[in-house]
Amino acid sequence: MSLQRAITESQDLQVSPVFAHRIDEKVIPKGRLPESPMSAGEAASIIKSRLLLDGRAALNLATFCTTIAEPELEQIYADTASINLMNREEYPASSEIEQECINAIAGLWHEDDGSFIGCSTSGSSEAAMLAGLAMLRSWQEARRAEGLDTATPNLVFGTHVHVCWPKFCNFWGVDARMVPLAEGRTTLDPELAAAAVDRDTIGVVGVLGSTQDGRYDPIEDIAVALDQVAADGGPDVPLHVDAASGGFIAPFLDVSTRWDFMIARVVSINASGHKFGLVYPGAGWCLWRDPHYLPTSLIFDCNVLGGHHPTFTLNFSRPASGVIAQYYQFLRNGMVGYRLIASRCQEVARYVAAGIRDLGPYEIIGDGEDLPVVAFCLRDPEDAGFTVYHLSETFKTDGWHVPAYSLPPNLEHIDVIRVVCRQGFTIDLAARFLASLARHTTRLTTHPFPLPKVETALTFAD
Repeated sequence: MSLQRAITESQDLQVSPVFAHRIDEKVIPKGRLPESPMSAGEAASIIKSRLLLDGRAALNLATFCTTIAEPELEQIYADTASINLMNREEYPASSEIEQECINAIAGLWHEDDGSFIGCSTSGSSEAAMLAGLAMLRSWQEARRAEGLDTATPNLVFGTHVHVCWPKFCNFWGVDARMVPLAEGRTTLDPELAAAAVDRDTIGVVGVLGSTQDGRYDPIEDIAVALDQVAADGGPDVPLHVDAASGGFIAPFLDVSTRWDFMIARVVSINASGHKFGLVYPGAGWCLWRDPHYLPTSLIFDCNVLGGHHPTFTLNFSRPASGVIAQYYQFLRNGMVGYRLIASRCQEVARYVAAGIRDLGPYEIIGDGEDLPVVAFCLRDPEDAGFTVYHLSETFKTDGWHVPAYSLPPNLEHIDVIRVVCRQGFTIDLAARFLASLARHTTRLTTHPFPLPKVETALTFAD
C-alpha cells in the first residue's frame, strides 16, 4: 500500500445538484468524518463521481493483477466478503475449500506425496514474507543447536526481484545479498548466486517470472550450483521459488521446465492467485514441500474463535473471497482452460512483440516467451529525440497506462516500457495498442521542438 500524507489544504467537496438532498451541510468534508449521516444512495453516488478519473482496468498494461471477471465470479465475491476465513468453526465449508485449493496447487507444482504444508495469504508479498521467515527461523534454530551466533543472517537473490524481498530483509534484519544483472542477462546467474552463499545464508530466492521483463530465473541450474556447494563441503542452502506470476503459467505453458518441487533443493514456493491465477487482488499461496521446512515455533494455536486452529500468517481476520474465487476458477477452467487462457495470453504477447519490432526504433528486452510480458527500450534515445518516459506519458492521451522504468543495477542505464498481456487484453486491443504506439512514435520522432524532461521517479520526500 502506498504511503499517504495528511490533507493540508481546504479541499472539501462542493455539493452538486445530484446530491442536493443534503441541506444540513453545504460541503462534503474531505479528510474528516462528516457530522451527520447521509443516505446510502448519496454516499454511493459521491464515491462513483470520485472514481470517474480512475483509468479503465482493461487499458492498464502495467499491472499483473486480474482486472476482469465473469459475473458469476463477481457475485461470489459479493456473497463471501463477510466470511472470516480465520473463523474455521463457523465457516467449515470455506476452510475445507481452502485446503482443497492448497492440495490442487501442490499437485500442480509436483508435490504429490502428501507431505506438503501450505496456507493461503492476502497476496504473494505476504506469502514471500512467510517463506522468508521460515528460512530465517530454520537457520537460527540450526545455528543455536550448534552453539553458533545468529547475528548476521543473509539472503541471496538477484537485483530484479520484487520489492517484497528487500522489504523482508529490511523488516527482519537480514542482509540482502543482491546479485547484480549484466549486459545480456536479466536473470539470476547460478554461479554468482552459489558464490554469494556462506554459513550465514538462510536461503536463495529464484524468480519464476521477473516483473522487470517477464523472464524466468534458471531455477534448475541454480539448484545444481547449490548442490555442488553442498557437495564440496559448503553450506546446504535451501532454495525458495518466488513464482508470484509464473506459478500459474509455467505448469501450463512450460511443462518441460523443471522449477518446482520436482527439484529436491526447492523447499518452498509462493504464488499470487490474483495474477495469472485469475482472481481479483487479495489472494496468494505459499507451500512448503515438508513441514520440516516450516518451524513449529512460527505456528500459533488460536482458540479465540472457538476450537483450536494452527495459524501462520501475518494477517488474522480476512475475507474468504479470494480463496472461494480461486476455487471457482479451478472448477471453471480446469487444466485445459488454464492452458488455453495462458496460451492466448502468450499469443497476444508474441503479437505485440512482433509489432514493436516492425516499428524500427525499439529493441525487445522481454519477448513474452516466459511470462506473457513484453518489455522494450529505445535503441538510441538521443537519435530518436525522445525517451520511453515521454512515450509512457503520451500513451495516457489514449487511455493506456504503460509503465516506464529503469532496469536494476548494473543495467540501470537501460530504460524500458513493459506490457503485461493478461486475460482481457485481446488481439483486438493489442492491435489498437500497436496503432497508438506507431502514431505516438511518429509524433515524438518528428516533434518540432525539444521535448521537456519527464520526471522518472519521485521520492517520498518530494
